[in-house]
Amino acid sequence: MDILNALVVFLNFVFIPAATYGSQLALGALGVTFVYAILRFSNFAHGDTMAFGAMVTIYATWGLQALGVSLGPLPTALLALPVGIAVTAVFLLATDRVVFRFYREKRAAPIIVAIVSLGVMFVLNGIVRLFIGVDDVIFLDGLRQIITPADFKAWSGLDEGLGLKMSQAITLVVAIISVILLFWFLNRTRTGKSMRAYSDNEDLALLSGINPDRVVAVTWIIVAALTTTAGVLYGLDKTFKAYVYFQLLLPIFAAAIVGGLGSPLGAIVGGYIIAFSEVIVTYAWKKVVTYLVPESWAPDGLLQLVTTDYKFAVSFSILVIVLIFMPTGIFKGKSV
Repeated sequence: MDILNALVVFLNFVFIPAATYGSQLALGALGVTFVYAILRFSNFAHGDTMAFGAMVTIYATWGLQALGVSLGPLPTALLALPVGIAVTAVFLLATDRVVFRFYREKRAAPIIVAIVSLGVMFVLNGIVRLFIGVDDVIFLDGLRQIITPADFKAWSGLDEGLGLKMSQAITLVVAIISVILLFWFLNRTRTGKSMRAYSDNEDLALLSGINPDRVVAVTWIIVAALTTTAGVLYGLDKTFKAYVYFQLLLPIFAAAIVGGLGSPLGAIVGGYIIAFSEVIVTYAWKKVVTYLVPESWAPDGLLQLVTTDYKFAVSFSILVIVLIFMPTGIFKGKSV
């Protein structure tokens, strides 16, 4: 029984939260890797693009709720998500036309375009803070818990109760569907194959008749879909707060680089590596260990390597190690 209790605690506080967080990071890292692979620069406005897409979706959600529209047990935000994706796509396409296109035509160095993206980041950050503020915004409605700890205890007879939030289940399901659709698009459609060819060899792709403007436009639309979805899922799970998305930039870039910058599969794997690393290192393992060892060996301390205040230091440490010893990442992406 003690082993089962330890397993439930592990699932509750380590595995399920890390899998949820990893799914959110994976979607965000996919957006980063798409921009780097096709547009050839690191987009530092990525985190605030997530915030922008989530903000638009929140306003659309409030509008639907005011009209009495809902999805029953599911969050209304899922119904509003296409609106957020569409508005974010228009914004990114406009930004590319006004800002990034000039530097692309001049074939500016990637570092120059990355610095320009910092300016876009500050503009986006200001827009989000101006319209929705800096306070916590809770927009999750519908059923909150799929499995409650109390119900699980009554069913299992264990001392520990397993809980599964609706936001966690939705994150995992939506992430799986998004990844399947993305890989189907890249491998089965003509546009997806054109994007892959453009990423592998831009000059050869142009000689083959591939329209670069179309590839760039589709890239920004995909990035809008990925970032908005990731931002909304994170907001549903943790509540929306504007400045938090800027902080997510570090673990998202770390995930993309660890997996292999430019590799979609690497971005997904890197997202889960970073998420599980952060959760495992910052979790206090006292309760799990207490169930697994004799009572006389029970630890007095929390058995926590670092506090949650330093969770981003875990991402940074992994990022530095990978850049030193494996600069192309696990799946041999493009070198940084």
